[in-house]
Amino acid sequence: MTRHARNCTAGAVYTYHEKKKDAEASGYGTQTQRLGKEAVKDFDCCSLTLQPCKDPVVTKDGYLFDKMAILEYIVAKKREISKKMKEYEKQMTKEKSELAELAAAEKESQLKNFVKTEKNIVSTPIRAFKSDDRLGGTSVSNMTEGRDKHLPSFWIPSKTPEAKKNVIKKPEPNVLCPMTGKPLKMKDLIDVKFTEVKDPDDKQSLILKKNRYMCPVTHDILGNSVPCAVLRTTGDVVTLNCVEKIIKKDWTHPLTGEKLTEKDIIYLERGGTGYSTTNNGLEAKHERPVLQA
Repeated sequence: MTRHARNCTAGAVYTYHEKKKDAEASGYGTQTQRLGKEAVKDFDCCSLTLQPCKDPVVTKDGYLFDKMAILEYIVAKKREISKKMKEYEKQMTKEKSELAELAAAEKESQLKNFVKTEKNIVSTPIRAFKSDDRLGGTSVSNMTEGRDKHLPSFWIPSKTPEAKKNVIKKPEPNVLCPMTGKPLKMKDLIDVKFTEVKDPDDKQSLILKKNRYMCPVTHDILGNSVPCAVLRTTGDVVTLNCVEKIIKKDWTHPLTGEKLTEKDIIYLERGGTGYSTTNNGLEAKHERPVLQA
């Protein structure tokens, strides 16, 4: 029996592995790849800059931002919304003036038709075919009867059927969160307070340390694999285990003793881990033309 190569495509069977390999080499076909944990930010990094937060704040949905970065984002978005709103108001003013002109023109046309009807007391016979007296016959020219005043240049954009008026939609008045798409306000940002790990033998800077923060109640090391929560009243970051076993027993803040409610617990979004069920939406797609077999 004749021996074939492992990836031979001469046979009737074209395997999925061979088709995927050929599509990747040829530049055709959509590629789908699941991102690893190195493509996801750490739990203490800003969702915009992807760098460790110097002055961390958190939203109601648990997304962490650096205060300077999110404030710059909000200010920039407000300027953009203000600019779009001015353009929208200018368009609305122009449309109102055009409607007023059309109403005035229609009124004037109705008045002229009324005057013309009053003058034509004696009706004239209708001629089905109008003739050009100079040529002595019926004219089929498109330049007669005042049609020469119309612009015959059908190739310009304003005369083509595809030419449409650029309509500006009313912009969203609220600044939207870059992660959730929900309205975001400055007053909704809550200051976050991380508890640093005190190790006198470790002389490295805070950014270079692998274990930077810990739970102020249980002293457990915080990381991407440890679910955390932020207490709204003080901004302390504690582990979810501390919330379930200590705080929810009597709904009392373990550090200050004040009463807490369910709304005072904000579940912090976790960082990237090696487990597929930890993070959602980690599939990346690169759309390319399909390879037709």
